[in-house]
Amino acid sequence: MERLQKVIAKSGVTSRRKAEMYITEGRVKVNGKTVTELGTKVSPSDRVEVDQIELEKEEPVYYMVNKPRGVISAVKDDKDRKVVTDLLPEEIEERLFPVGRLDYDTSGLLLLTNDGEFTQRLIHPKYQMDKVYVAKVNGLVSKEELTKLKKGIVDQGERLKCVKARIIDSNVKKGKEVKEGKSIVELTLHQGKNRQVRRMFEALGYRVEKLKRDRFGSLSLGNLPTGEYRKLTPHEVKQLIALSKQNVK
Repeated sequence: MERLQKVIAKSGVTSRRKAEMYITEGRVKVNGKTVTELGTKVSPSDRVEVDQIELEKEEPVYYMVNKPRGVISAVKDDKDRKVVTDLLPEEIEERLFPVGRLDYDTSGLLLLTNDGEFTQRLIHPKYQMDKVYVAKVNGLVSKEELTKLKKGIVDQGERLKCVKARIIDSNVKKGKEVKEGKSIVELTLHQGKNRQVRRMFEALGYRVEKLKRDRFGSLSLGNLPTGEYRKLTPHEVKQLIALSKQNVK
C-alpha cells in the first residue's frame, strides 16, 4: 500500500505537492469514489482517476526470490535492515511488494509482484494454497506429535494447524546418560500466521533451529541459489491462478 499522492506522482501526471492539492480539491477518485484525505493509501489493484482520467497501470510482473535468513519481507524497514527488494536490481522499475511474508530468521521461497489481485489469490486462506516448509528441530519428533500438529494447537488464542506433516530424517546421538537427536520435519500449511511453524513446535516443547520454505503452490525453489531471484514464466503464473480457482471453497 502506498500513499495516494505518491502513486499519482509516480504515474507522471504531476508532482507530489500538486497531487496533494488535487486530492484536497476533490479531483481524485479511487475505485469510483472521490477521495479528499491525504493519508489515503491505495494498492496496485485500485483504480485511480485524476480529473476523470484513469492513471496508467504498470504491467504486472512476478518474481521468485530465495530469501536468506536475516532479510526482512518488506519494501522498507524503520531499523534500516536489509529488505527483500534489496535483492533485486535497481533496473526493475515496477513497485514490487512481497506476497505474504517469511520471518526474519526463515529462508526460502518468496514471491514479489505488483499485482494485488494475484497476491490475494495466493495468501487468502479460502484459496488453500499449499506452503511447504522444512524445519530442523532440536529433538526427536514422534508420529503422535505430528498428528497433534495436524489436528491443531491453540497458541495465544489462535488455532494453528498444518494439513500435512512428515518426518524426513531423525538423527540420534547417544551419550553416557542421555539420548539426544535432531529431526527434519516437512510441514504443509494453508494458514499464514505470524511465526506459525516455530510456535507450533514450541507448543510441543521443541525449538526450531532452521526453517526454510521450499514450495509455494505449484512452485518450488529448485536450484535457485540463496539470495538470488528469477522471473516467473507466464505458464507458472497461469498455473498458480488455476490452482487457486481449483482450491477455493
